[in-house]
Formats: sequence, structure tokens, C-alpha cells
Amino acid sequence: MRIFLTALSTLILIPLSALAIDIQEVKSKGGFTAWLVEEHSIPFVSIDISFKGGASLDLPGKRGATNLMVGLLEEGTGDMDARDFAAAAEGLAASFGFDAYNDSVSISAKMLTENRDQAVALLRRALIEPRFDQVSIDRVKSQVQSIILSDSKNPEDIASRAFSAAAFGDHPYGSGLNGTEESVEGLNRDDLIAAHHNAMAQDRIFIGASGDITPDELAALLDDLLGDLPAVGAPMPKQAEYQLTNGVTVIPYETPQSVAVFGHQGIERHDDDFFAAFILNHVFGGAGFESRLMSEVREKRGLTYGIGSSLYSLDHGQLFIGQVASSNDRMAEVITVVTDEWTRMAESGLTAEELSAAKTFLTGAYPLRFDGNSRIAGILTGMQSTGLDIAYPDTRNDKVNAVTLADIARVAKRLMRPEDLRYVVVGQPDNVENTD
Repeated sequence: MRIFLTALSTLILIPLSALAIDIQEVKSKGGFTAWLVEEHSIPFVSIDISFKGGASLDLPGKRGATNLMVGLLEEGTGDMDARDFAAAAEGLAASFGFDAYNDSVSISAKMLTENRDQAVALLRRALIEPRFDQVSIDRVKSQVQSIILSDSKNPEDIASRAFSAAAFGDHPYGSGLNGTEESVEGLNRDDLIAAHHNAMAQDRIFIGASGDITPDELAALLDDLLGDLPAVGAPMPKQAEYQLTNGVTVIPYETPQSVAVFGHQGIERHDDDFFAAFILNHVFGGAGFESRLMSEVREKRGLTYGIGSSLYSLDHGQLFIGQVASSNDRMAEVITVVTDEWTRMAESGLTAEELSAAKTFLTGAYPLRFDGNSRIAGILTGMQSTGLDIAYPDTRNDKVNAVTLADIARVAKRLMRPEDLRYVVVGQPDNVENTD
């Protein structure tokens, strides 16, 4: 049944020539707002719900509580234990997803039209009445701690955590949302109840839906599904104070290949220069084998199998960050090449050919994101939580195309600051000195 459901979720495609998506704003009697794309050709609907705040709402000393709480939502509700809940969802051909992120708790649901009411009732129980049984708490705790232990031995995770800690200090962004083995071990049922109340409240909900459902049906569904959640959750966290300085941090780790995370402060999603920065990053390190970093570090010099960069824009802090792995004897050269390319981009921006190719790719690839009900519902939720307007899919490519070479040159000088670059290297790199 789940294979059938997954197949249905990928059947509804958006024409590539134009998005032509009719997004409707739906308001329920209970005060919930959702964005809906109706598609009645297949008896199937996807609903995506995002609660703003996420793991950043963990209380002091309780890091990992939100993540653990979300992991327990499918572990039983009311008189149903975890096995009963899974069997009920399977019997309805319904699929639910529960995920925690730095800035959100995400709930996704896929269901057949004929089972929609029963599936929503089952999901409601999971959201409103989680059991948080001790046996389930102990089992999921063990799973989380196993992940934490595994990550503590992974050079990529070690480098990422160290970079985040240096960038954001004691803000929640400065630590992993899974928590530590010790913090997770100390969590109890009361902590999970508090995390549930803090993170999953009516005052922070964004909703997207796509498929075989009308606006009136969706409005009634939302009141039934979400109306009994707490009205108000915890206050949002403070803005993260960026603390990273330039230099190199070497974390010794016995491995033949070093991993480096590099970068500095980024740019807010709603900054007027965001689209110029978006194109800039695409050419610099976001375009895979077509990027400058891949060309200079891998293709020309054979220093790595892969390297990339990204704009990491969180709600309360931003990074412009990249990652690369190379043998210990060549990591010093990698750092030199990356810094040189960072400097060249800051000083010279892009060529007209690079800008044209980037625009062609980014505008042509955008419609491919809308490749099914589940993806569409998630995009609608993401648009709302990011503060984009309902017409964004129709105007997004215009914003990309409006970027000029002069914009790129100006933003390159503003965004790319080689004098601020910080490298965190995990391994045993030759001729790489710790500047801390």
C-alpha cells in the first residue's frame, strides 16, 4: 500500500514551460491559514505543517528535548502503542512524517481521499495526545544516543559542529539539535511534555496542502486536526550573535584524509541582495561539477573528489559555508586554492557568460521542484515560513533574471570577505598550522 501511495505522490507534474500554479489561501473558522493547490485528477492529498521555532526552543540544559519529543510522536497515542499506531496508518494507506530542524518542527501527511477523515483523526491523536511511554522514551533515547556517538567519530560532523560552535557560541545554533549523550540521558517525560507544549502551538503554524481536497474541506480538516493544540508556545530564541574570527582551527584526528569546513557570516534571506548572492554562490560552489571550486580544486589540480559551498540562512543567523575533503598531504594546498578563489570572486565577480549560464540553469530547474503533491505541499509551507508572498512562484524567475553583472560585482565585494575566512580542519593535515 505504501508503494502505491508513493507512486501517487509523484504523478502530478507541473508543466516546465510555465508554473501556472493556482495557489489558494484558505482560512478556517478556527483561525488557521493554509495555502492550497487543488488537483482532483487523482484521489490523493498531501498536507505539510511547519511549527516555527523547532529545536532552537530547547530549554537551557535540555538540548535534544525537541528532537527526542518529535521522534516519539509516532510511538503511540491514547490507548494505541507504537505497533498499534503503525498498523493503523498502514491499514489506511496513510504515511506520516515527523521531523525536527533548527528552526521548525515539520509534520507531513499523505493519504487517499477515501481514507482522509480516518487518517486525519489518527494524525490528530499523534499530535494532540502523544503517550510518551517510558519504554518508548528509553528506546528512542538509545537510538538518538547511538546517532550522537556515531557522529562524534565522523570527521565531517566533528568539523561542522566545531564551526557552528565557534560561529554561534551558546546560542542553540552553536550545538547539535540531537543534544549530547549526557543531555539526552537526562531528559525525562516532563521535559518531553514541556517541549511538546513549547514547540507545537497554534501561534506558529504554517500549512501547505496539495491534491484532491477543496478549500472548504481543508478548512474543516485543519480545525479538527489542530484546534486542540496549545494556543501559545515558547518565545522565539534571540538572534544569534556571530562570533567567528578568521584563521585556521585544526582538530587532530587519526585519519588519512582531512575534512575542512570553511566560510564566514552569510546573508539574510530577505536581504535585497539575496538573489545576487544566490547566483554568486551557484557559480562559486553550488553548481556541482560546473562550479569554480570544483573546477579549480578537483578538475585542474586533483585535490579532492568533491567540494561545494552554500548560503545557510537560518531564522536567527546566517553563514556562507563550504566543505571539502582531501588527503593530509594536500589539505594545505586546498586551503590556499580556496582562499585564492574566494579572493578572485570578491575582486572580479562573474563573467557575462557565467551569469547567463547560471540564470539559464536556475530558471530552468526551478519548475522541476514542483514534481508532486508532497513536494508542492512542502514548498507552500516553506514559502510561508520564510515570509514569501503567495505569488512567489510566478515572480521568482523574474528576480533571478533581474540580477545584473553590476549587482554581482557589488554583492561579491560585500559578501565574499577572504580576510574573514575561517577553516576548521579535522585530521592530520601536513603544513597546516592552528592559528587559535
